[in-house]
Amino acid sequence: MKDISIDDFKVTKTISLKDIPTSIDLEASEKKKEKELNKVREKLSDHQDTMYAHNKYSVLICLQGMDTAGKDSLIREVFKEFNPRGVVVYSFKTPSKLELQHDYLWRHVIALPQRGKYGVFNRTHYENVLVTRVHPTYILGENIPGINSVDDITEEFWEKRFEQINNFEKQISDNGTIVFKFFLHLGKEEQRQRLLRRLNKSKHNWKFSPGDLKERERWDDYQRYYEEAINKTSKPHAPWFIIPSDNKEAARVIVAQIIHDEMKKIKDIEEPELDAKIQENIEMYKEILSTEKS
Repeated sequence: MKDISIDDFKVTKTISLKDIPTSIDLEASEKKKEKELNKVREKLSDHQDTMYAHNKYSVLICLQGMDTAGKDSLIREVFKEFNPRGVVVYSFKTPSKLELQHDYLWRHVIALPQRGKYGVFNRTHYENVLVTRVHPTYILGENIPGINSVDDITEEFWEKRFEQINNFEKQISDNGTIVFKFFLHLGKEEQRQRLLRRLNKSKHNWKFSPGDLKERERWDDYQRYYEEAINKTSKPHAPWFIIPSDNKEAARVIVAQIIHDEMKKIKDIEEPELDAKIQENIEMYKEILSTEKS
């Protein structure tokens, strides 16, 4: 199978989404890709166990992409080997009444992973500079001082929001949260085919909403705002990775491999040493348990 290089997907300079392919040939069969994914996710699971014992770092996985990009299935397949205590998934939908009583980052802050754990955000705080830009009336529901109509939502407002997001990610990074942000880059034609499959397969009909077609009409707007968000917020402490996602199996392998390779660069994640006094008496403890009468 073709080697996966992080540099091929990591955003380190200004990008244009239309110049980035939505498909990639890993030069492997579907069976080979599944075998490779299985190998990598087992390594990730083992590493998370060590991170849990180490108890100094947490990992935040942010997944963004157009409808049908494959976020749900990627989460299922990449993290299926994890100990359930080691990973928590949050799917952020339309803000609730309670959430709208707080600032837009609040619901994401309270969902951050504990030390030793992975948190996966299926849709993220970036919805607040994506869907709200396509539909700025949503901002009015946040009841922000000085924002009384759509006319009050200026470019300066969005620049400030990008700054707030960058500050948020820098703060959590400085305090031990390792941030990965993945944009699942899907082609418009591939999305059309996936929506058709949802309609043609009765067991997937429930996933379809007429609203999907309305949002599809705004495809170019979403691409423009995704591009701007990625360019303004891909930082060394919280980089974006653009993942070609027309092939779901390839996307899963790439995401898993990137997480694994980046986590292995952190050299101080190791299991804690046994307390010296316990180590000194370990043979005695073995003897006590071995001779215990049932």
